[in-house]
Amino acid sequence: MASSSPVRHAWRVLIGLLVVTAVFFGINALGVYVFQDDAGKPASSWAPELALDLQGGTQIILEAQSADGAAPSQEQLDQAAAIIRQRVDASGVAEADITTEGGKNIVVQIPGRADEETLNRIKSSAQLEFRAVLATTAAATAFTGEDGNTTPYPTPDASMNATPTATPTDASDLSWITDKLQAEFLSYDCANPSTGAAQAPKDEPIVACDPTGTAKYLLGPAELDGTAITDATAGRDQTSGAWVVNLTMNADGAEAFGKVSIRLYQNKLDGLSPRDQFAFVLDGSVISAPQMNGQILDGRPSISGSFNQESATTLADQLKFGALPLSFDVQSSGTVSATLGTQQLQIGLIAGLIGLALVAVYSLFAYRALGAVIVASIAVMGVLTYIVICILAWRMGFRLSLAGVAGLIVSIGFVADSFIVYFERIRDELRDGKSITAAVEDGWGRAKRTIYISKSINILAAVVLYILADATVKGFAFTLGLTTIIDVFIFVIFTHPVMQLLGRTRFFGEGHKLSGLDPESLGAVYRARTQYRSVVTASSGRGAKNARARGEAERRQTIAERKRAEAQAGAGGSTDTTNGEGEN
Repeated sequence: MASSSPVRHAWRVLIGLLVVTAVFFGINALGVYVFQDDAGKPASSWAPELALDLQGGTQIILEAQSADGAAPSQEQLDQAAAIIRQRVDASGVAEADITTEGGKNIVVQIPGRADEETLNRIKSSAQLEFRAVLATTAAATAFTGEDGNTTPYPTPDASMNATPTATPTDASDLSWITDKLQAEFLSYDCANPSTGAAQAPKDEPIVACDPTGTAKYLLGPAELDGTAITDATAGRDQTSGAWVVNLTMNADGAEAFGKVSIRLYQNKLDGLSPRDQFAFVLDGSVISAPQMNGQILDGRPSISGSFNQESATTLADQLKFGALPLSFDVQSSGTVSATLGTQQLQIGLIAGLIGLALVAVYSLFAYRALGAVIVASIAVMGVLTYIVICILAWRMGFRLSLAGVAGLIVSIGFVADSFIVYFERIRDELRDGKSITAAVEDGWGRAKRTIYISKSINILAAVVLYILADATVKGFAFTLGLTTIIDVFIFVIFTHPVMQLLGRTRFFGEGHKLSGLDPESLGAVYRARTQYRSVVTASSGRGAKNARARGEAERRQTIAERKRAEAQAGAGGSTDTTNGEGEN
């Protein structure tokens, strides 16, 4: 009963592997046949998405403009390029190529055909501003009179007063609203917004609309900018469970925002709506205009509203990565061809096949039939890796670059290392005189510790490389770490269970010469727990093979065993003798 327990366990684990594989394929099938993207196309595919260097993509050239009209410094360009990269890569490894060019341009190349949301995220590059709300209304440009007729609001006249009649005391003071500004606010068309809000000086009020064009705002001067925000995350409120956006500000930002919150909260208590609101303005558009519900002095405000996970994450992304030091004009937008193309991809795949073939040949040569377990394990790992990459392309936007292909090829050798450690441990146990089934279990217990430590180092190296390396190398680090994790998974739920089953077959269990587990060919010193082999005589007629086994046996004997063997040979004893240790 006890002997069959490992067999049942092995079959359960292998069935579990089959179920996990089926689940992965089922998840990807949902993306292919059920879910669709914004363009109405299948959200996933049965083929991995390729990066810019393998399939080409979309190129956008942005010309940088500073607020004072001066030429931007290289430091400003580098900072802007880094923030744009964060925007593009916010959801995962996107393999985008973002570089500075000519001292004033930033070139953004995105794999494949970029969707409208990604393009807007890149183009919305003005500095983020915090402005107090003075007035708000529906995005109407006309009013309905008592007679029921609709009359457009008049456009501002140049002769209208544009200077406040009284000096405003703060950014929420209605003295900012002049006759001309009031006329601009009423006649402002959100369907055709001007670029004035994005280019307006920080110390002047502006008129702006929300991204949907359904509401327009009259806003006071900017009191903070995006540099005050050090972090923005989406999460659930601990009390209500609703989605909120949590902000973290630096010391200067926390102090300035604390003063703003005191003023706006007092306006709320006094019933001065909408002057109890403040607006986040990005690229001249009001991305959010929350109401102040309390005094916030610790620099950690949270924004609540009718958010879901997607909208909360989008707003957090805009606030976190919105602090660009420059504004940009789009100079050109188009498609680019692959820089490496299909030919390099084919060469990489051929290199991978050659590496796989060499590993297979070496495994079969060194381990005989046992090498087939290595080949089968690599094949199972290849299937799981392929479908996981397809799922990651759907859920994270992961794209396979040539560096990623290199990571997959290198992982073949790392995978083979695990099996070599395991099989050599099994062989060591056989040399100690254990049965095949016992050697498999004991070898597993000793080998797995070594393998876990080795793979932990590989994963640590991949993580460090992914964090510190340039974006062009991140794909290599990502695939290396991914395949290392899958390697450990396969080692536990495929390789060891298969060995448990094979050890109970006649071919492997009896140590066939071609099994790779023949105790005599391995030069086993022990035949049983209380017996050992001193040397293997060459008189048996097996020539060179016995000579190799004799040398292996001699190398594995301890000093005590060699002395006893010499004494036994001098006394004319037999080749095999009973170990007398522990007898009186």
